[in-house]
Amino acid sequence: MKFKPLSSRGLKTYSIKDRKSKVNVEDFAKVPLKGATVREFLDSLPGILAAGDLKSVAAAVIKANKEKRTVALGMGAHVIKVGLGPLIIDLMERGIINSVAMNGACVVHDFESAYAGCTSEDVDKELGAGAFGMAEETGKFLNQAIRKDKKKGLGRAVGEMIAKSRFPYKEKSILAAGARLDIPVTVHVALGTDILHIHPHMDGGATGAASIKDFQIFASVVASLEKGVYLNIGSAVILPEVFLKALTLARNLGHKVEGFTTVNMDFIQHYRPLTNVVRRPTMGGGAGYRLTGHHEIMVPLLYAAIIEGMD
Repeated sequence: MKFKPLSSRGLKTYSIKDRKSKVNVEDFAKVPLKGATVREFLDSLPGILAAGDLKSVAAAVIKANKEKRTVALGMGAHVIKVGLGPLIIDLMERGIINSVAMNGACVVHDFESAYAGCTSEDVDKELGAGAFGMAEETGKFLNQAIRKDKKKGLGRAVGEMIAKSRFPYKEKSILAAGARLDIPVTVHVALGTDILHIHPHMDGGATGAASIKDFQIFASVVASLEKGVYLNIGSAVILPEVFLKALTLARNLGHKVEGFTTVNMDFIQHYRPLTNVVRRPTMGGGAGYRLTGHHEIMVPLLYAAIIEGMD
């Protein structure tokens, strides 16, 4: 086969001014001034890709709050381990976050922070000697609280225990804040995944009953998400799966849950949150966002954008 060079003579063109472009100079970053306010810094960010999405997510939260719609947070333990509890609590106190859903590990780090002012042991160091997860107070206090008040749900049982305690750092506890503010903080446990499950005080029946109570409460929260916002921060498996089941339950029972905004924030974008939080729930309407980056940077940025926008 023989081929002749293809000439571009006769090519049809158009003016760039008539073309739709994804990027415009109006969206470019502005050079922030030294000593600029937080709002001026946020305004200096480019309105492109993730920076634009960050602003859109903050705007969705602000809009939902002003319209008295539900803003719910689902989170993994890493959010607490990198010190972001005070920001979550402040958003709860301001009435911006109306519900918090946690995986089981969150309870461990929330309690330890409140009780001892420290958490996140060195697993590499302790595992070899079989000492990992063997903190006496963590297993004892948490399991006793769950067993005592399992009918209230796991989150409220532990939250009230911390709130009523004399723990020196209990103001850092998201669970205690939920009990104090009467905001649902639900805990969704996978048995065998958390260190308190290997302690002798562990009661599988009580833990299961308390966690299924929390699922029912969370399903009620999800049923109210019409035109609201659901943020999944740092949970790659448990919360995305729980959220999807709660959503289908709510819709099956006749609740209209459409037109809402979903967000997945993590430093790696995984299959389940992208599918079960960002894409599937919003297929019939709404918007799904993904924000990628370290929690200790991205969450404060989103927090600042929300607070500045609220003002």
